[in-house]
Amino acid sequence: MRAKTLLLATTLGTSLLAGCGGEVEVPPPQSRPVKVFTVEGPGSEAIRDFPGSVQASQRADLSFRVPGTLQEILVREGENVTEGQLLARLDPTDYQIAVEDRQAIFDNAERNFQRARELIEDGNISKLDYDRMEAEFRTSRAALTQARQDLDYTELHAPFTGTIGRREVENFEDVLAKQTVFRFQNEEQMDILIDLPESLVRSIVPDPSDRLPGRQANRKIDALASFEGRAGLSFPLDIKEVTTKADPQTQTFRVTLTMPQPEQFLVLPGMTANVQVDFSKIMEADAAKWVPITAVQADGGLDARVWKIDPDTMTVNSHPVKIGRMSGRRIEVTEGLYGGEEIVSVGAPYLSEGMRVTRMAKREQAEPREDEA
Repeated sequence: MRAKTLLLATTLGTSLLAGCGGEVEVPPPQSRPVKVFTVEGPGSEAIRDFPGSVQASQRADLSFRVPGTLQEILVREGENVTEGQLLARLDPTDYQIAVEDRQAIFDNAERNFQRARELIEDGNISKLDYDRMEAEFRTSRAALTQARQDLDYTELHAPFTGTIGRREVENFEDVLAKQTVFRFQNEEQMDILIDLPESLVRSIVPDPSDRLPGRQANRKIDALASFEGRAGLSFPLDIKEVTTKADPQTQTFRVTLTMPQPEQFLVLPGMTANVQVDFSKIMEADAAKWVPITAVQADGGLDARVWKIDPDTMTVNSHPVKIGRMSGRRIEVTEGLYGGEEIVSVGAPYLSEGMRVTRMAKREQAEPREDEA
């Protein structure tokens, strides 16, 4: 008991001496957790791999333009056909009867109209009756043309040279107008679809000022496609289309690349491919970088700045930048960043020069709400 009392007295005495002029070590300030954003550019990885899905460049869902009973299917799945070749036929009986009926009505209306033209010249018929007979003649002629066209629509022909990918109906089945009968495709040219994030799709979609007549809509990128089981073989791709509206679920943009059918093996629609895209040339050419809006702050003179992180000391330093356009939740930095830098994207307003920071764990990095700037 006396030992405990002596130890307590000694501790209190030391504290009192420190308070009367002794030096006391102040613990260093705790670091502030921040969300970090890595600026993309030549300093970041420029070669990316994306999964791709294959589809035919030229494809169509073939259907009859009139309903009826399927009378004859003349092709099989996987069969190659030529443009204009007959693929299937509906029972034409009802449409043949309709043509005969419209033909009889037309013949009668034509004869009445011819008589009316003769009578109107001599004044033996009123202008009102003449106009009525002319209208009946024109209406019956249009009805006959429609009936003949419907009869022609009972036959389904190939719109171009290609392959029957899949048959969706069976023979003698009742089909509706516009109901898919065949999945038809030309496999000489294949498309490969990939999804790119917002930060990368900007590299291949030009500014609105570049979308002028005579200018190329998409920039050239180096892309190669490879397929499972075909090691050592890769095929160059060209850009065909780039969507400018993001998928609402994944927030990615669909890019369509195209290639001719390889000679070494057959690539079929529905297969998967690995697409390797080299963005290095584009990244080197683009001086502008896109960063989160929350990463850019204003200093005392209202000039734009970002907080760069020194990865060795984990301290921040103010770095001046020049800004440009805004797009969604990101802003363009035209000068001051080169790519590969780590900057603070969340927590920047609470920082000071040389302050220590820690990277916020990803599970703590909440996604901003839709109504937040």
